[in-house]
Amino acid sequence: MSGVVDLHAHVVLDGAFGAAGSYGPEHGFDGDGLEFFRVGQYTMKPIPYRGSVFMDVERRLAEMDRVGIDRQMLSPNPLTFLGGVEPAPAIEFARATNDSMAALVATHPERLLGAAQLPMQDPDAAIVELERAIGDLGLVAGYIGTDYGMAPDDLRFDEFYGRVVELDVPLFVHGVTNDGRGPVDDSRLRRFGLDLIVGYTYEETLAASAFVLGGVLDRHLDLDVCLSHGGGAIAFLAQRFDSMAHFLGNESDFAASLGRLWFDSHLEPGPARDLVVDTVGIDRMVYGTNFGGWDTPAATDEFDAALTPNAHRLLRLEATS
Repeated sequence: MSGVVDLHAHVVLDGAFGAAGSYGPEHGFDGDGLEFFRVGQYTMKPIPYRGSVFMDVERRLAEMDRVGIDRQMLSPNPLTFLGGVEPAPAIEFARATNDSMAALVATHPERLLGAAQLPMQDPDAAIVELERAIGDLGLVAGYIGTDYGMAPDDLRFDEFYGRVVELDVPLFVHGVTNDGRGPVDDSRLRRFGLDLIVGYTYEETLAASAFVLGGVLDRHLDLDVCLSHGGGAIAFLAQRFDSMAHFLGNESDFAASLGRLWFDSHLEPGPARDLVVDTVGIDRMVYGTNFGGWDTPAATDEFDAALTPNAHRLLRLEATS
């Protein structure tokens, strides 16, 4: 299928509420009628999920039409990656999320695709769930956070990455500042929206660094990893990575290494987005909107529409469309 594809579009799924036991997630209204969403000890209030594009598929489709999006890959809510909880509830929540995701995208298969939640704190369980999500449920990608108590280049993840390659699907990585137990530990990030602005940027920059410098891409040459928000600040810092390497007496072309990753375009148009393009090349970028969020673009611009062939390559849509 041709047409504009958005690869950064989260969803909130009724069928997964309560699936992580005491961690929730819980959605409802308090005594004052304010809508809330709770994960562990972290609560957002007010949060207008009910009736929004996050929970109402018909409204989502109407907004996609308005913004100029033909197809979306729906992904789990970053508030519910649950990276800091014990494996058992994370596994149950991933199963419930993926079952609900598959049911949702099946209602409009010509418009919607789904990515899988994975319990990465247990890499073996993550493999099992990835195989089920791709093979049995028809989801098209893995979707993970940046912190599960192990860095992305930890060798305990190597078998998982190898299975991603064998299944021939991409892996999407989104920053996270909530571990499923409570809010971000750093109190400096708990004001001015800094957890979303600075926190995500910090986490995605660390993740990109680990994938490149930790040898993941060398050990798994065919692994396709896509980082949200242009990879945080990684393009801005690329030359500094080279400077550090040269200081230590090593050869380095960090920008070339970054060009082996993928990046979504969910950045404000202008210098930030231009820097990512200049660093990694436009062929490694895909359109992302954070659909329904505070920073969703009002319309799809010419730059983002031109990224459609890249999305088709990354999602392997050319073979099925």
